[in-house]
Amino acid sequence: MSRDHAAEVVLFDLDDTLMAHRQAVAAGIRLHMHERAYEGDFDAAQLLWHELEERHYHAYLAGDLTFEGQRRARARDFALAHGETLDEPGAGAWFDRYFERYREGWRLHDDALPALDALEASLPGVRLGIITNGEPDFQRAKLERLGIVDRFEHVIASGALGVTKPDRRIFDVALERFSADGPVSRAAYIGDRLHTDALGAASAGLAGVWVDRHGTTLDDGEADAVRAAGVIVIPSLAELAGRLVERWSAKANES
Repeated sequence: MSRDHAAEVVLFDLDDTLMAHRQAVAAGIRLHMHERAYEGDFDAAQLLWHELEERHYHAYLAGDLTFEGQRRARARDFALAHGETLDEPGAGAWFDRYFERYREGWRLHDDALPALDALEASLPGVRLGIITNGEPDFQRAKLERLGIVDRFEHVIASGALGVTKPDRRIFDVALERFSADGPVSRAAYIGDRLHTDALGAASAGLAGVWVDRHGTTLDDGEADAVRAAGVIVIPSLAELAGRLVERWSAKANES
C-alpha cells in the first residue's frame, strides 16, 4: 500500500521483548527434565540451558552451525551434563520433543499489547515492524500463534538476509522496505539486549530503546555508551509510547 504522508516507524525485537521467551524456555525445560528423569537443581539446569542457547545460537549466527545444528548441539551438551549421551538423530529427536514443550509456553509479555495500542493512540499513523535474529518461518509462526502478526507491516529476519543485529545493514533493509511503501519521518527500535538491539539501532541512526526488565547494573563503559548514543532505557514497555513521544517532540522543537 502506497502512503503519501511521512510517518513514524517503530520496530521491535521479538524474543524477550514482546514474547516472554525465557518463561517459555523455563517451562519447557522443567517438563522435559521431568520426562527424561534428569536429576539435579532446576535453577542450575536453567542457567546451563541459557548458556548453551547463547553459545550455540551465536555460532549459528556466525555461520559456524546450521539452524538445526545449533539445536542439536544444545540438546547434546545439555543431555551430556545430565548423564545422557546422544547421537545426532537422538539429539534432533530430543530437541523436537523439548520444542513441543517450549511452544506450549509461548505467551506475550503482559505489557506487549497495551504498548502497541498506546503507540497507535499516541502516534496516529505509526507503522510497526519486527527485526529479529532468527529464521523467518520460525519467527513468523510465533507471531501467528501469539495473534499479533497482523499488527506488523514488515517482519525482517536475519535468516533471510544473511546479516544479523547489530550489523547496521539489517536496520537499513528494514527502513528501505518501509520507505518503499511511503516516506518515513522517524524510526525507533526496541529490544531487550543493550548491545545487539539498542546500541546497534542507535549506530544505524534509529532511536535505540532498551527494555531493561531486570534493572541491570552497567559498567562505566556501557553507561557512557548509552549516554553517547542517546539510548532510551525503560523498565517496561508500558513507558514506551510516552518516552518516544517525549523524545520526538523535543527533537521537533529543536528543528
